[in-house]
Amino acid sequence: MSEITVVHQPEQSRYELHVDGRLAGFVRYRPHADHVEFLHTEVDPEFEGQGLGSRLAAGALDDVRASGGRATATCPFIAAYVKRHPEYEDVIVPD
Repeated sequence: MSEITVVHQPEQSRYELHVDGRLAGFVRYRPHADHVEFLHTEVDPEFEGQGLGSRLAAGALDDVRASGGRATATCPFIAAYVKRHPEYEDVIVPD
């Protein structure tokens, strides 16, 4: 069983996905005064097809929620993830 972690790297404006200590993917964001804007999600091809992008999206959204923040999803992957997981609608700033 692999150890999967999502780590916030605010100095790089991104959340990183690590599998057994190796960087497997990330989601970049742009901070705004009242929310973060998720811009781009990328998973290394070696790790694709394992549901890791979803783990990354959930980890990033959970962290924003835990900090009392809000988000917008310019990134198509994050937007689609939220659409499939309405439990995250409270984190997303309405259009």
